[in-house]
Amino acid sequence: MHFLAATGEKGCLIRIFAARPGRTHDNTAARHDRILAHLRAAGLGALADLGFRGLDNDILDPVIVTGYTASRIHKLTEGQQDADRVLSVGRAPVEHSFTHPKNWRILTELRTGPARDTRLLRALFVLTDLEVNRTD
Repeated sequence: MHFLAATGEKGCLIRIFAARPGRTHDNTAARHDRILAHLRAAGLGALADLGFRGLDNDILDPVIVTGYTASRIHKLTEGQQDADRVLSVGRAPVEHSFTHPKNWRILTELRTGPARDTRLLRALFVLTDLEVNRTD
């Protein structure tokens, strides 16, 4: 199962988009869910991992910000490495909010359709968010 979620800067869940088969690429799921259009309409931006490279090709007004990648031939400049570090710091709370649910065995054993998976995920994240807010 593959799903995309939008969170606040502190990792608080804002929205879970539709669940898709696990083989779905991040860009494909984002295009189907029209994430760029939703972000532009709301006047928001997003920090994303490298799976979203190439999704937003608007150089002058990007909505999705991803890091840089190095190769054997092309090494990152010091400025690009600094930009990647800043991006990692901004994304850390979001990644931490997803670590706990990734370990739930029920999510690895789901054999239902995407619509039911989406409803289950949304319910689980609401309960998780309530539990986190209660313990803070």
